[in-house]
Amino acid sequence: MTGIKADQDKKRPTPEALLEKAAAEARGKLKIFLGAAPGVGKTYEMLNAAAQRKREGVDVVIGVVETHGRAETEALTRGLDAVPRRVIDYKGRILTEMDIDAVLKRRPGLVLVDELAHTNAPGSRHPKRYQDVEELIEAGIDVYTTLNIQHVESLNDVVEQITRIRVRETVPDSIIDRADEIEIIDITPADLIKRLHEGKVYVRDQAQRALRHYFAPGNLTALRELALRRTAQRVDEQMVNYMQAHAIAGPWATSERVLVCIDEDPRSAGLVRYARRSADRLKANWIAFYVETSRDMQLSPAGREQIAETMRLAETLGGEVVRVHGDNIAREVLAYARENNITQIILGRTTQPVWRALWGKSVVHELIRDAGAIGVHIVPGESTGGPLKRVRIREEREALDPLPYVFSTLTVAGALAVAFGLERVVTIPNISLVFLAAILYTAVNYGLWPSLYASLISTLAYNFFFLPPLYTFTIADPANVLALIFFTIVAVLTSNLTARTRRQVMLARAQIKTTSELNSFSRKLVGIGDLDDLLWAAAFQIASMLKLRVVFMFPEGQHMSVAAAYPPDDVAGDAELAAARWAWDHERPAGRGSDTLPGAERLFLPIRTASAMLGVVGLDREEPGPLFTTDERRLLDALLDQIAVSIERIRLSEDIDNARIMSETERLRSALLTSISHDLRTPLASIIGAITSLRSYFDRYGREEREELMATIEDEAQRLNRFVGNLLDITRLESGALDMRTSRIEIAELVETALRRAGRMLAAHRVEVDIQADLPPVEADPVLLEQALFNLLDNASKYAPAGTRIGISAEAAGREVIIRIADEGEGIPPEDIEAIFDKFRRARSGDRRPAGTGLGLAVCRGFVEAFGGSVSANNKLGGRGAIFTVRLPAAARPDAMTAGTQA
Repeated sequence: MTGIKADQDKKRPTPEALLEKAAAEARGKLKIFLGAAPGVGKTYEMLNAAAQRKREGVDVVIGVVETHGRAETEALTRGLDAVPRRVIDYKGRILTEMDIDAVLKRRPGLVLVDELAHTNAPGSRHPKRYQDVEELIEAGIDVYTTLNIQHVESLNDVVEQITRIRVRETVPDSIIDRADEIEIIDITPADLIKRLHEGKVYVRDQAQRALRHYFAPGNLTALRELALRRTAQRVDEQMVNYMQAHAIAGPWATSERVLVCIDEDPRSAGLVRYARRSADRLKANWIAFYVETSRDMQLSPAGREQIAETMRLAETLGGEVVRVHGDNIAREVLAYARENNITQIILGRTTQPVWRALWGKSVVHELIRDAGAIGVHIVPGESTGGPLKRVRIREEREALDPLPYVFSTLTVAGALAVAFGLERVVTIPNISLVFLAAILYTAVNYGLWPSLYASLISTLAYNFFFLPPLYTFTIADPANVLALIFFTIVAVLTSNLTARTRRQVMLARAQIKTTSELNSFSRKLVGIGDLDDLLWAAAFQIASMLKLRVVFMFPEGQHMSVAAAYPPDDVAGDAELAAARWAWDHERPAGRGSDTLPGAERLFLPIRTASAMLGVVGLDREEPGPLFTTDERRLLDALLDQIAVSIERIRLSEDIDNARIMSETERLRSALLTSISHDLRTPLASIIGAITSLRSYFDRYGREEREELMATIEDEAQRLNRFVGNLLDITRLESGALDMRTSRIEIAELVETALRRAGRMLAAHRVEVDIQADLPPVEADPVLLEQALFNLLDNASKYAPAGTRIGISAEAAGREVIIRIADEGEGIPPEDIEAIFDKFRRARSGDRRPAGTGLGLAVCRGFVEAFGGSVSANNKLGGRGAIFTVRLPAAARPDAMTAGTQA
């Protein structure tokens, strides 16, 4: 059975293949007409294929097609509809681009988009045309497009090696990877050169220059091979995906994992492209890996931006970017490789000094020596130079700060004075140690270069003042020459080591500060339960930590609205609102510095969790250039993750509260329907029965029988009236429409009125009244307070057996008047003592439950609390029955008020 199950599992499609197939069915189809070079006929073939689709009944439109004045190409466009291009005025020049909004509005079955690698005019929604194509595909529109092989990003450096020309306009390999079909447009180099001579590609002068450079026969042959290989690679991927989706057995990709090491060297970009090509050949995942050391504090903004640019290139090419901290690059690389099952490491040829290699300190040598079973690839060549060659780029300064050097000079001068003083008091074998202390002090407080300066002047001072002959830089004793040389070496080494430690301490302090602020922010978020307070705190935190202006925006219908901002008076214009809406709709960054609407003032980033899209945050600052460095982006991501989780927590809490309210509403609705269908129908049934009997048998009944039936009608009508009255009272209490007319009420009169009204209900019970003499009055509405007492008496009569005692007592206790109503019934179940005051709550269930709606006690508590009092229930101690206690604030007597006024 196990073998059969295993065979069945092998025949099932893989989950990844099924998910990819489902995603592909939801979006439009992409077909790329790929050529090895300009002029091979890509646009011509695309138009021919489009004309065939139109004959098949497909709605085909031209988004943008560049004919370059070729008559045969222009002739093919005449039978196809074209969407008017968008006109852009850029610095006085009129430019036209594809109107993506018009295409989306028309929603054709197929749109033609020529020159996929084209850069759009400034002011367009996307900087690149391939991004327009991606949006069209996501909208479910099929696209035909054209592309030359030299524009594929991962092949960019290879094309440069072949043609000696750097192609600036590129498209990421992900576009090729997501193409549903690639048709290679291939002609021989001889035929293409012939077309050049005939003027079918460029005008004659341009054609001659092209033949001498880019269109050399050797170049065309190499480019043609690149196009064929890249197409074959994509076809192979499609075949594997098809086999996996249909559970066809076959040789699947191995579990290779590639890691490429990068740094601030501009040639790291070539390594990233090489890693992408290697991963494609191995059908492997790949990672761009960067080790951040203490030397990173010396990098200039240009160096940091180069690292960030290389990381962005890796992400564009489909790689994962990993950044770790450490001081030993080789050790960090190998530790990560072993923990994550890396099988291949790619790095550039080292240009570190020879002495480091001799001492075994070269990163490349350490990796090769300790890699074990992991393959290490050293990539030669200028265009893919070594990324592990640490190019020391010092932090740029606007002007040299002389103060550290002045203080270094004073420190060495102080050390010189101390050395003179010590030499006169005691004999020290090596007075140079005093100068080493000054060098250490300078390195700790002022850094590397001031400490090296201190080392230099310390060496000169030691030579001039302490090595014979004195007061000259001449050294007579060879032993002193060696001493001075070793002193200089020790001084320089001490400066370097101390300065490195200082940099590490500064870096650690900065990281501790950031971590502390994140922890503090996290604790603050935990204590916030309101969304507005959360967004305000989040905006302030991001603004203070990253020195940015911040707005949080959420959708309201078809538009975005600002929910919180810092500064608080910050507003968003129409362009920002459009970028925010696009970021919300597509769950991708938009605005400043992004691939969508880059001309906007702000960068809008989606705020989301794994389960939902929550909102967008807009960021900007007045200074031009990138909004943040790579480290700041990581900090921002950490902040946004915390904010997203907190927003989701608050919304989930609100959803839980709403669900609880809905559940309670549903429970009350069910209880009300049950009450109306049972408890209200019972008195109606009695009334109808009595009236029917009277009408049918009036003459047969004697006077006493008729009086009894009439009494039944009256009692049941009164009961029905009480039920309806309680429903109306509870409605008024919950809606806040209670109309109170307060006055001073004497408790004795109130009890007497309530007992008179409840006379019929209490007729079968023994009622005892005990009211304290000189009881102070209470301030309340007499009608409502009487109703509260009546409901308590009604409750006691229902639950106390006939013939038992019902006691009513009233007394003063401090500034309160306490009224107690006690019965001798079964009492209240302990778990229901507080719950009986809820709406529609009954202490008993089943056949033993007395008639009623379960609203009387809820109305009683509502009325009493409206007068500033309270109602509670308890069971009698040591006996049967329940006691209900009403506490009301006592009002001052009129004579007491008069006495107070006279005093």
